[in-house]
Amino acid sequence: MAFALGPAACAAGFGLAAFDAIGSTNAEGLARARAGERGPLWLVTAHQFAGHGRRGRRWEGPPGNLAATVLRTLAVSPSVAATLGFVAGLALADALEAVGAKADVILDGGGQGVRRFALKWPNDVLADGAKLAGILLETVAQPDGSLAIAVGIGVNVAAAPEGLPYPVTSLARLGLAVDAETLFLHLTDAWLARESEWDEGRGLPATREQWLARCMGIGQRVVVRTGDRVTRGILTTLDDEGRLVIEDEQGRAIAISAGEVHFGVAATEGEGSA
Repeated sequence: MAFALGPAACAAGFGLAAFDAIGSTNAEGLARARAGERGPLWLVTAHQFAGHGRRGRRWEGPPGNLAATVLRTLAVSPSVAATLGFVAGLALADALEAVGAKADVILDGGGQGVRRFALKWPNDVLADGAKLAGILLETVAQPDGSLAIAVGIGVNVAAAPEGLPYPVTSLARLGLAVDAETLFLHLTDAWLARESEWDEGRGLPATREQWLARCMGIGQRVVVRTGDRVTRGILTTLDDEGRLVIEDEQGRAIAISAGEVHFGVAATEGEGSA
């Protein structure tokens, strides 16, 4: 099966650039933006060999996994553009539940009212508590003042990397017999629906509420590391700008715009990585 856009994405005028293998779909998207491409354009492969995540970390993409980037050019501020990460998380969760439902997988935690796919701030998607996917936003300022925004989405479809200090999984490990091409087809239409609701940031309050409904860890103890700074407390919500809000030990609400979130033993001992 070849990569193809969903019918709604096709009708909306999205373009498609599919690759047998590529170093990085985000890097290719940004290079095209610098050369004048404005999108909307999807770039996709099932074999990304030089991808990266936040803070330059390597994102492994062996053959059979999904690496996709949607390139959009919008007249929005960098802070508003950053909230497209929530759009991407919701769209991917929608797509994962769509392919999961087709595979007759129970998605509610075995009847316990818990979603199998959850969102972890700022830009991860988890399955059964393990990292399944990562999202990376990168931007290029355009001469007219707009922003070219590359939203990269990497999903462990066929395999998950080994030797990481936090739990990881793949769709194959979860028992989902779904290929990257099928997941991508659902993702493109799910993205269109979620981005339309977001409406260049005007619909952010609704997007925020939808994201919170899928958020991992609300009400739980967490540690957030931002460089050398460590913040401990109870995860309570996202604020109107998409920042993580934690209630510290003195009962103060602290809004955090960037950092690494740790749960469980890492949250009580202040160690570990996720």
